[in-house]
Amino acid sequence: MFSFRKIFGYVWPHMRKHGWLLSGLLFMFTLRISNDIIRPLFYKKIIDTLSVAGVDHGAIAHRLFVLVAIIVILNGCAGLLGRITKYMNISFELKVIERLRNFAFEKIESHSPTFFANTFAGSLVTKSRRFVGAFEMMFDIFIYNFWNVLVVITGALIVLFQQSFVIGGILFGWMILFLVIVTFFVKKKIKYDLEEARYDSKIGGRLADVFGNTIAVKTFSAGNRERVSFAKLVAQTAEKSRIAWLFGNKVDAVQAVLVFSAQGILLYTMIRLWLAGAISTGTVVLTQTYMVIIFDRMWDLGNSLTKFMKSAADMQEMVDLFEVPLDIADPKNPEELRMHTGVVEFNHVSFSYPNNQSVFSDFELHIRAGERIGLVGHSGAGKSTITKLLLRFTDVTKGVVAIDGQDIRNVTQDDLRSVVSYVPQEPVLFHRSLRENIAYGKPDAALEEITEAARRAHADEFIANLEHGYDTLVGERGVKLSGGERQRIAIARAILKDAPVLVLDEATSSLDSYSENLIQEAFNELMKGRTTIVIAHRLSTIQKMDRIIVLSGGKIVEEGTHNELLGIVGGEYKQMWDLQAGGFIGGPVVLDDENENQGELDFEVRRMSENKNENQ
Repeated sequence: MFSFRKIFGYVWPHMRKHGWLLSGLLFMFTLRISNDIIRPLFYKKIIDTLSVAGVDHGAIAHRLFVLVAIIVILNGCAGLLGRITKYMNISFELKVIERLRNFAFEKIESHSPTFFANTFAGSLVTKSRRFVGAFEMMFDIFIYNFWNVLVVITGALIVLFQQSFVIGGILFGWMILFLVIVTFFVKKKIKYDLEEARYDSKIGGRLADVFGNTIAVKTFSAGNRERVSFAKLVAQTAEKSRIAWLFGNKVDAVQAVLVFSAQGILLYTMIRLWLAGAISTGTVVLTQTYMVIIFDRMWDLGNSLTKFMKSAADMQEMVDLFEVPLDIADPKNPEELRMHTGVVEFNHVSFSYPNNQSVFSDFELHIRAGERIGLVGHSGAGKSTITKLLLRFTDVTKGVVAIDGQDIRNVTQDDLRSVVSYVPQEPVLFHRSLRENIAYGKPDAALEEITEAARRAHADEFIANLEHGYDTLVGERGVKLSGGERQRIAIARAILKDAPVLVLDEATSSLDSYSENLIQEAFNELMKGRTTIVIAHRLSTIQKMDRIIVLSGGKIVEEGTHNELLGIVGGEYKQMWDLQAGGFIGGPVVLDDENENQGELDFEVRRMSENKNENQ
């Protein structure tokens, strides 16, 4: 729901920190009074001087020269004041825009991964940019239109009431009527502006969605389908814009009628008063000058009020996001971090997703410092949820997750995640250099540390062949690299971070068998002295874990070493192992020297077969 008070509540704290707002308003006040109110009074004096008969021409000439000199000085002062005012307003506006950009980024970035999973990134970018752009528009309208109108109208009314109470009264009554009618129409238009803004955000979201998944669009020959779908959305947006703009055109028509009517009434009144000798010729000129200035300002006021409210509607979408409460928040008084050795405990943990889908109920898991465990189970068993709870991407419903005896909810999220190295199944890289991506968890790392981490992750091998080496840009989300290369960069990043707790979410899934074998060697070295949690779909990757935990329905159904679990007749782990090994060994294998994937499959077949025979 639109609320200007809420919008102002988010903007004002950033405005009041800069004192130049008041100075700019004072300088603008002086400029408008000097240029639009005082200067026309001297034109009136010139006309009245020329209208007086029988006066000495020498005296008239002297008086006229003085008046002209004063007008020239006023013009010069107005020019100087205009430049100073412009400088102050620009400086103030840029400072506030800078603060608003940072504020919007901070507010959005503070949300949990769940929030971003449910929100289009492109839509967030559109709303954020429009939020800042809307403030710029609103401030310009306020300072150069609303404030100008207030100053000019107040000054003109004071002067005109002194010259003629009738003219001043007519003008005052007309302005009240103008403001009431225009405000009524602008309020009605705001709902159309909100709809236009909403559909504009949809376009931004759709563009990001399609451009971010161009491979899928092209491989499924869906380009034409996407174009048709996008064209429909653009047509809907155009219709919303058409409705909003046509309503704005109606507002313009109403304003035109009000202005033309006021001009006619005031001109008629002035002529009658002049004929009756109630006002001088100079007063007629002064009133006409004020009328031109005021009507021009009021016409701009109507259009500006429409633009102002549309900008407010653009800001409203971002304010609505600001109002969304954080589902994962830092404690108000966080404890000092005491997590150093890596003892991980899930004590009586219960967890359900917002749709009431229960995952854990009174779940217990204790991992010793330096222990290496593997988590296995079918989809939905709770493997990934354990990772989310440990990293506090989501919070437990009941119970406690602790590291070294410290409840993870009692420290800041940044502190918590500083002690956990996480390598996801699908690593995402920034469109920055390889050096920056590897050092993301340790930005002050020296180049020697970066290259050593890359070497241990076997990433240095392909980086050395790149034209720009570690300064190579990887493209958006790392699209310039293969899946295996992205994974090795993510592994190097975790190695460099050197945290006491290591979480690998099927971290070798994107690697070919040869690379996986090399990476496993690096992992064996990396895991020494670190608490390691490995989520595995391919059981061959966790055979050497200290303990393997089998999850089913959110419960631990089996745990032990690889050999111990294989010894459980009819056990769930043994069934999974036999299924995976049987799928490789029992199926037909056709070797083709020209097919690289079949060669990798043959390597995997032999390795799985050797492991199975060795352990049985």
